[in-house]
Amino acid sequence: AVRLLRRVRDFASVAGAGRIDARAADQALGRLEVDAKGLDAMDRRYLRCIAENYAGGPVGIETLAAALSEPRDALEDIVEPYLLQQGLIQRTPRGRMLAAQAFAHLGLAPPAASQFELLAGGEDDT
Repeated sequence: AVRLLRRVRDFASVAGAGRIDARAADQALGRLEVDAKGLDAMDRRYLRCIAENYAGGPVGIETLAAALSEPRDALEDIVEPYLLQQGLIQRTPRGRMLAAQAFAHLGLAPPAASQFELLAGGEDDT
C-alpha cells in the first residue's frame, strides 16, 4: 500500500497537482494497472498462473517462482501477503491454492473437480 501511495504521489507531482484527490488517485492507479480490488499486474499474473497452469493448485512456491521467473522471496514477501489478506489464495501444507473468489475475480470458472470438493468429501458412499 505504501509503495502504491508513493507512486500515486509521484504521478500527481508530475501532473502538477498540489493535492491528491480521488480523480488523481484513480488516474494514477489506472496507469499502474491496479484494478478495483487493488491487484496489480504481478498479482493477477500470479493468480492466473495457478489457475491456468495448475488447475487452481495446490502448487509449491518453488514451482511458482520458476514458472513466473521471480525469486521465491519476492513472491512470499511482496505478492502473497495482500492476496492472503484478501482471501484470494490459501497456503496449505501441499502448496498454494486459489480460493473461489480468485477464480471469480479473474473471470474464470473453477475446475470441475477442485481440490476443495475432494477435501470436503464430495463423493457419495451409498
